[in-house]
Amino acid sequence: MGRPPLEIGTHGAIRYLPAESGFVARTLFRDYDGRTKQVERWGKTKGQAERNLKRALKERAGAGGDGITSETRLREIAQVWLADVRRDVDSGDKSPGTGETYASILHRCVLPGVGELRVREATVSRIDRFLTAVAANIGVPTAKTARSVLSGIMGYAARYGATDMNPVRDTRPLSNGRKNAARALTRQERQQWLSQLEADEKAVRWDLPDLSRFLMATGVRIGEALALYWEDVDLANGVVEIKYTVVRVKGHGLIRKPTKTAAGERVLPLPSWAVDMLTKRHRAAREAARPDASPVFASSEGGLRDPSNTRRALRDARGTEGFAWVTSHVFRKTAATVLDDAGLSARKIADQLGHAQPSMTQDVYLGRKLASREAAQALETILDNQST
Repeated sequence: MGRPPLEIGTHGAIRYLPAESGFVARTLFRDYDGRTKQVERWGKTKGQAERNLKRALKERAGAGGDGITSETRLREIAQVWLADVRRDVDSGDKSPGTGETYASILHRCVLPGVGELRVREATVSRIDRFLTAVAANIGVPTAKTARSVLSGIMGYAARYGATDMNPVRDTRPLSNGRKNAARALTRQERQQWLSQLEADEKAVRWDLPDLSRFLMATGVRIGEALALYWEDVDLANGVVEIKYTVVRVKGHGLIRKPTKTAAGERVLPLPSWAVDMLTKRHRAAREAARPDASPVFASSEGGLRDPSNTRRALRDARGTEGFAWVTSHVFRKTAATVLDDAGLSARKIADQLGHAQPSMTQDVYLGRKLASREAAQALETILDNQST
């Protein structure tokens, strides 16, 4: 009969081996993932090697599930929590971008700031001071992400009984201050914007005129527009199906990933001038022998375009004068405003924009599935010159 397996978080007998200028203490340790691994540490004497090994074993036990206690340091829990996040990314429960952002903020901000705190030392006041300092010295967006990361770490500790509560939840809300009211392009500004782009060789090379038209015709996010393939376009019925957005994933490059929520998946009827524009583009794509499984707004090589680079191109094209305030989201706000002025309900506008809650649309943009045909009719007049 074989020897019974080690309990999770425990180790076997320690052996000592002579090594150059000292000794190596070695043992088997059963990690939190159930695997038994060999762990060893060196020391000038047997005693020092043993102490170094036991210190390492204590750290490993503290980093795994049931081994988490009020004495465990946040940096130890963070590694286990981050492994959970990465599993969620692999299973599709979290986006690759979210996983990368959390890992970046964890290593750049959270661990240097509070990683050495023990669970019992991570009080509301200490975490609140840390987040306030991050907001002041780095920025509120970074502080908000750091708050989410810390909440995940402390939530993990709470689930394993190391603390009775998650102190991050009681920290003060982080605010960017009063937001400016949403601004949309007026009818005259829309025409001036397109004229400015058409006269700019670089903007034309970047395909910004037609991209701007499509963004105004649909109100989609720029990542959603760049993720649109010809196979998602039904020119005969004048609709496009929005299912993906473009993100850059470290080690993988640009990929299409599903939209944030179920509400983000939607079929949008198009105004007739947008159908005409897409018909011309589709004809050109066919002449270039591009397959239907290729982007409508492709890069010069025919692949996906980077949303960040495209936003940068828009910033370059807007100049420093009259349109210095224009961003890719302005076209989304413009579409929402035109629909609002046409008398569409907040629910119908939310369906067009891909919001689950009409309140989001009202709060941010006004100043499910198949969206209303009324939206396309309202957007017919967003541009005076309907031919492209």
